[in-house]
Amino acid sequence: MKICIYGAGSIGGYIGAKLAAVGVDVSFVARGPHLAAMQEHGVRLQEGGVEHTMKVRCTSNPADLGPQDYLFITLKAHSVPAVVDAMQPLLGPDTAVVTGVNGIPYWYFYKYGGDLSGTVLESVDPGGRQWQELGPERAIGCVLYPAAEIAAPGVIKHVYGNKFPIGEPSGQRTPRIERLHAVMTEAGFDAPIREDIRDEIWLKLWGNLCFNPISALTHATLDIIASDPGTRALARSMMVESQGIAEKMGARFRVSAERRIDGAGAVGAHKTSMLQDLEQGRAMEIDPLLTVVQEMGGLVQMPTPTIDIVLALIKQRQRMAQA
Repeated sequence: MKICIYGAGSIGGYIGAKLAAVGVDVSFVARGPHLAAMQEHGVRLQEGGVEHTMKVRCTSNPADLGPQDYLFITLKAHSVPAVVDAMQPLLGPDTAVVTGVNGIPYWYFYKYGGDLSGTVLESVDPGGRQWQELGPERAIGCVLYPAAEIAAPGVIKHVYGNKFPIGEPSGQRTPRIERLHAVMTEAGFDAPIREDIRDEIWLKLWGNLCFNPISALTHATLDIIASDPGTRALARSMMVESQGIAEKMGARFRVSAERRIDGAGAVGAHKTSMLQDLEQGRAMEIDPLLTVVQEMGGLVQMPTPTIDIVLALIKQRQRMAQA
């Protein structure tokens, strides 16, 4: 089995290192000092107080690797459209594309049913390039729950979690998803096959769409956002708006907003990815986490007044950071 991790940063590197450890033919597409360190020394994974080193083929040029059985996309979602062309050498006739990105994926309305089936979401897939060039029929959904970080170039530190729910857009248990489930389980991941992966996508997004921008605007960690009455109420309002949209589109939430907020608070003094990106001068994941929910609200004629306000503020914060 050949698996390419496109975007072998913290989470991508963690997934790839664990798969390589059980004998999968893994390759990484990465860049910069992180790539150079992995090419020279292998990828070093720190987990549970132990460090393991795996030799993995690493490159900045996907054309070096050839067609894969599975292509994991573990880039920041907003950076995917720009590299769709570069991914083409990795795609054979049976390659599955595993979308390990935050937010709503490009294939969301593939095999969806109803009037919105086949809809392309401009906020996450401008011009429909991913839909056209990666193909929704290749897609397998994957929700990322663990946390990891790049401790140093070539060094991945696992922080917590090993759960990666996966699912076909159709909800079917296909041979390709069964194979993926088997190899991820062998690698030590909790990778349940979900009949409706969209529910899982919304559950993760439900928290990201409020905690991320609030943290970037206030520089507060999750425990503070969840415990302060004002920011907790703001998060709840955004979650109520998005839940209405999701449920109108057929999604189901297995926990309440209050429990979801409590769960985030229990993580403790954790900086969200959006706050980390802001502090490090990187572009924030605004469109895949917020703009797309606004766009989906428009599709079902549901207003998003609180999300609209927070979206305007975080967009301005990004513009000021880049000025």
